[in-house]
Amino acid sequence: MTFNAPLTLHLTKPIATLIAIIVCTHSFAEETTTLQGRMTKRLATDEQLKLDDYATQPPTSLKQAVDGYQERQKKTDPKAIVIDLQKALKSYEDPAAEKGIVPGVNVSASQQVSIEDIRMQALSNNLAIQVAKIDPLIAAASTREEEAKFDNIVFAYAKYGRYDTPKVSGDKVEFTSDNPALNNELVKLSTIEQEKRSLGLEAGIKIPLRTGGTVTLSSPLEGKESIGKFATEEYRSALRFSFSQPLLRDAGKQVNEASIRIATFEQQSTNINTRLQAIRIIAMVDKAYWSLYEAWGELDVRKQQYEYAQQNLAMVKRRVEEGLTAAVEVNRAQIGVADRMEALIVAETNLKLAQRQLRFFLNDIGDSPDANVLVPVSQPNLLKYDFDRQKLLNDAMAGRLELLAQEIKLAADMTNIEYLENQTLPMFTLDYQYGALSNTADNIGNSYQNVWSQQFNDWSIGLKFEMPFTNEARKARLERAVQQRNQRLATRGLQQLTVKKEIYDALDQVDQHWQRILAARQQVLIAGVNYDAELKQFNEGLRTMTEVLETLTRLGEAQIKEVRAISDYQISLVDTAYATGTLLGYSKLNFQ
Repeated sequence: MTFNAPLTLHLTKPIATLIAIIVCTHSFAEETTTLQGRMTKRLATDEQLKLDDYATQPPTSLKQAVDGYQERQKKTDPKAIVIDLQKALKSYEDPAAEKGIVPGVNVSASQQVSIEDIRMQALSNNLAIQVAKIDPLIAAASTREEEAKFDNIVFAYAKYGRYDTPKVSGDKVEFTSDNPALNNELVKLSTIEQEKRSLGLEAGIKIPLRTGGTVTLSSPLEGKESIGKFATEEYRSALRFSFSQPLLRDAGKQVNEASIRIATFEQQSTNINTRLQAIRIIAMVDKAYWSLYEAWGELDVRKQQYEYAQQNLAMVKRRVEEGLTAAVEVNRAQIGVADRMEALIVAETNLKLAQRQLRFFLNDIGDSPDANVLVPVSQPNLLKYDFDRQKLLNDAMAGRLELLAQEIKLAADMTNIEYLENQTLPMFTLDYQYGALSNTADNIGNSYQNVWSQQFNDWSIGLKFEMPFTNEARKARLERAVQQRNQRLATRGLQQLTVKKEIYDALDQVDQHWQRILAARQQVLIAGVNYDAELKQFNEGLRTMTEVLETLTRLGEAQIKEVRAISDYQISLVDTAYATGTLLGYSKLNFQ
């Protein structure tokens, strides 16, 4: 399964390595490198649980297990019943059985589905996965947005103005002049009626620095023209350079790149959550598949029970006509047929529900969802594994997706805390400006002639300090971030405990359901022998049809127990794989 930029999903390729994290400080680099290494190693491997890797010895087939069970029974019970296992296990050893599990179904008129088929349809059609696919795209866009915060900015300004002003009486002023005739004279300054035109142009580039500063290069041009008495026309230009750099708050690459690293962490967490959602859906689809398998098996048993009851009814009627059996046995046989008809109807309904549930996960419920019958063709591979529990647990703790996502969030929390620590510092900024000025010229072309001569220039340097009296707002934000990380650490501990519980529970369920399969197999074989014996005694007049039907019922219930145990065993293997954060194979259940 692959989750790349557009989140394309595949079934046979490993998941691509996540985007590398931008790291600045040494301590943060070590933590992130370790986490990234774990994620790369985890996500670059085949996303399936290989049971053989965790088995302490070669797996045991069902036939071998039943033979061993029989041998143990013979040792404890010398009078144990001898059963023909070759005939009993034919359905599991005959290659023809791979074509379907229900002999009475017209497979040509139905849709045969395998584990591989339903997984591909789920990945393509499941609505929950379709919704989850959008999240990585949103997260990737957010990361690109943060990375673009250091883009250079090209700017240009232009302004033209025309002012036609009337005469305005001004203030009286006293002159101080080198001319004795004007010194200490009182003068009234009035603005005469005039028309003025102005032109202002400026173009440049603004460069945001990763250290938090800003560099600006620009070239302004000013033009003024007065019309009327004392008409003038003059132009001035300059080349300007300015630099502003925070020295405390917002200073340094680590602080200014924090938002980029946090966005990258969020993107990785989103990718993991999306993959986790896909794995969860696939696990649910696998379970629904085996539930459908169980429903087909139960329907098969109910059909056989109904057919046996019909055969018994026909046999009883024939014996009554021949005078070999009392007529009341016909009523008893008819009751047995009616009971099995009810069970058959319930089994058919359960099959429809199981099919509809599977189609729901595949987003394939149409106007007539039951028109095309789904027939599972992937057979359970009945092998018993003795797992190395500690190895399985260690790998689950190292690669469980929820734990990886939690570690990514913890790394993001640490980055956020470092940023907020910097925000509690005072604002202390260094500003510097320099401008190379030109002479005043009477046209635009001449205004740039002596800009580079540095004959005229201006410059300034300054410091700016700013700090709140209490600084409580920023301290409170830092405290909240620290407590959120503490909460997440506690949550990680709970998740680790939950993973351990899920692993041990799943392994115990695997063992339990395997024992159920063995017990149900024995019960089926013994119930079959018992039914044949009761039927023979009925023909000899030693048993009633009620007693025969009771043994037939026990045979059917034993068969259904076996089908359910097999289905539950496959589901428990799926749960085991899911508990480790993987899937149980990509195409079909094949443990070899």
